[in-house]
Amino acid sequence: MGFIEATKTCLAKYFVFSGRAARSEYWWFALFVFVVSVVFAVIDTSLFGVNPDTGEGVQVLTPIFQLAVAIPMLAAGWRRLHDTGRPGWYLLLPAALSIVTMIMLFSGVAVFSVLEQGADDPEALRGPAALLGVTGLMVVAVLQLILLLLMIWWLSRPSQEVTNEYGPPVV
Repeated sequence: MGFIEATKTCLAKYFVFSGRAARSEYWWFALFVFVVSVVFAVIDTSLFGVNPDTGEGVQVLTPIFQLAVAIPMLAAGWRRLHDTGRPGWYLLLPAALSIVTMIMLFSGVAVFSVLEQGADDPEALRGPAALLGVTGLMVVAVLQLILLLLMIWWLSRPSQEVTNEYGPPVV
């Protein structure tokens, strides 16, 4: 499957999470999303300029495009994992880890805030709180890196040549 055919297929299967997607279908579509995002980023900077406070380009078209292709990109990855014999929900593991991390961070802030109010010396709690926070973030960063590498590994595996529980092989 070529670049144009893969792009058309993935956009035509906008909400299709069942079935299988060949390796070429997924990676050509990923390349399409990347290239168009870069082009839109250049257009955004050309049209809307640079924010003088931050020095970053003002982004208008790029986030709209990325929002528009988020579902088909997720669906293509879902089908790609099916093609390798894995459940598609594995694609959600990095997002689940991020959500759990945010919950843990907010919980930690709330707990230390309550502990600070009842402590005789609130400054004594700030060191351990910072240590726990930084350690937790480092652990999560390592886990996210491992999940990223695992996702790339799974998405780049060859297709199962036989019919699996997600359907017949894609030709």
